[in-house]
Amino acid sequence: MSAAPEHIAGSTTHVRHGGIGNVFTYGVDYVLIDPEARTGPALFSRNRFNLTAVHDRNHGGKRDHGIGAPWARQVFAQHGLSGDYDLRLLTQPSFVGYIFNPVSFWIAQRDGDLIAVIAEVNNTFGDRHSYVCHKPDFAPITPADQVDAHKVFHVSPFQKIAGTYTFNFKITPDSVAIRINHKNGSDGVLATLTGTRRPLSNRGILGALMRRPFGAMRTVALIYFQALKLKFKGAHYTTRPTPPSEEVT
Repeated sequence: MSAAPEHIAGSTTHVRHGGIGNVFTYGVDYVLIDPEARTGPALFSRNRFNLTAVHDRNHGGKRDHGIGAPWARQVFAQHGLSGDYDLRLLTQPSFVGYIFNPVSFWIAQRDGDLIAVIAEVNNTFGDRHSYVCHKPDFAPITPADQVDAHKVFHVSPFQKIAGTYTFNFKITPDSVAIRINHKNGSDGVLATLTGTRRPLSNRGILGALMRRPFGAMRTVALIYFQALKLKFKGAHYTTRPTPPSEEVT
């Protein structure tokens, strides 16, 4: 069933584990869309230029060469998901054509229950890797459930490619809450995304751009700002390794 796009005006918090601590919380604006629909307010578009937009080429498949929803459905099928389900994409939209998403989420729901998620992760070096999250037999994922995945992808140059991600998801009709905890011994990072679901509107888009100007440009600037803070604190910098050969784990 097609659904109107929604606006999640929320916040993200990152807490660094280990000897060199770092904590920050920023406001963020995500959209939750039906990736197989093309509806939306005047200031938001699908697959064409606008003040804000979501383009299939930026999601689902190789970076900048994505195909959108067909890719997500294919990945879910390859992992054993069959039958009917509702597919949604939780992502930050582009701002006047510029886009960068540290992580987007392909969400599969059946009868209102969350049954699977693809966490689509991008780094600032031009690479992408996706992690598929589900329980055995695609049983409903509740807020109390933890889904684990081995870290195989270079994200922060201040964290090793080692350890485990633990994902927690709480997707309700009113809100979104996602928790990703990377643990590598005493090191790692805890990241959260929380926000309230509201219909996406022109007024909401303009309000978001007034509160947090420049959209994804601001996201990249804040990433580099936090990297500089860690560098000055003495965190060890690791150069970009060769990305994993597989695009999905």
